[in-house]
Amino acid sequence: VTGASFVVFNGALKTSSGFLAKSSIVEDGLMVQITQETMESLRQALRDKKDFKITCGKMDAEDMKEYVDICWVENEEKTNQG
Repeated sequence: VTGASFVVFNGALKTSSGFLAKSSIVEDGLMVQITQETMESLRQALRDKKDFKITCGKMDAEDMKEYVDICWVENEEKTNQG
């Protein structure tokens, strides 16, 4: 679990790169590089207020995967203190 001050979603990752998605820590935030198709799905999920999961890592790697979970919560006070 990584805490971040901000998140940047970059929809310019090419499918030919061999990655499902890439995540990296940038200063005190998180940058997630995703494909244009995933960006469209993410936008729709945000409009619909639905949870969304992004799987990061190489397409052919089975064991080493990272996940970026976007979750909607009922009570923001318990999750964003400080």
